Amino acid sequence: MCGRFASFRSAQDVADDLAVAQVAEEVRALAPSWNVAPTDGVRIVVERPARLPDGGHGAITRSMRVARWGLVPSWAKDPGVGARMINARSETLLDKPAFARPLAARRCLVPAEGYYEWRRLSSPAGAAAGAKGAAKVPKQPYWIHPAEGGVAFAGLYEFWRDPARAADDPDRWLVSTTIITTAAAPHLVHVHDRMPVALPAAAWDAWLDPAVGAEEAARIAAGPVHDLALTPVTTRVNAVRNDGPSLLEPDPAPIDAGAPATA
Repeated sequence: MCGRFASFRSAQDVADDLAVAQVAEEVRALAPSWNVAPTDGVRIVVERPARLPDGGHGAITRSMRVARWGLVPSWAKDPGVGARMINARSETLLDKPAFARPLAARRCLVPAEGYYEWRRLSSPAGAAAGAKGAAKVPKQPYWIHPAEGGVAFAGLYEFWRDPARAADDPDRWLVSTTIITTAAAPHLVHVHDRMPVALPAAAWDAWLDPAVGAEEAARIAAGPVHDLALTPVTTRVNAVRNDGPSLLEPDPAPIDAGAPATA
C-alpha cells in the first residue's frame, strides 16, 4: 500500500514538469510536506473542460488543484469513508463501483517526490511483550524514490456534495483522490508486496485524456512503472507530526541487516 509520501517541490516546478496550463491558487497556498498522511490535502493534475463565464464548458485544459487524500464516492453518506480508500488496487479497478466510475472519467496524476514503506522484521528471540501481551514487531522505514526529480502516481478523483450545506455554499463540494497500487517491483518486494503506480512520462497524456476509456486506462495502470530506489530512514517518519527534509536522511544504524547504507 501507499500510506505516506512526500510532496515538497514548488508548484511551478511540478507544473513545468507535467505541462500544466493552470495552477489553482489553493495549490500555491499548500505548504510543502515531507510526511503527507491520509486525509491531508494533496496536489492532483487533471484534464477537464475549462468552465466558461456563462456556465458552459470550453476546451479541455490540464490543471493542478488540491484534493483530500482518501476517495469519497459520490454516493457516500459522509466523507469519513475516504480514510479507508487512500489506495485502489490496479487489478480490481474495473470491478469495484467506487473506483470503476472515476476510472472511466476522473483520472489524475498525484505528483510526489517519493513515498515511505515499512519492512516488517522478525522479532528477536526473547523480545519483551507489548501492553497486550504480544511481542512488538520491529519495522524498518524506507524512503522509496527516483534517483532524481519527482514521480507522478496514477490516481483517481471524485466529487462529493455535502447534503448539509446550502446550494450556494462554495464549500459544499469535496474533491478527493486515491492512489493506485500494484504488485511491488522485484527489488522492492522484500520491503512490501505493494507499491504505488508511478507512471512513466510517456503514459501521462493517455492516462489524463478523458477520451480514453476505462478498459484502456486499466491497461495503462497495469503497465511498466517508474524505476525507484530505496533508502532506509529513521523512525521519526512514523509520527505524522514530524515533518521536514531531515526525514529523508539515511538511517545511520538501520535495524534491517539487509538495508543498504544509501540509495
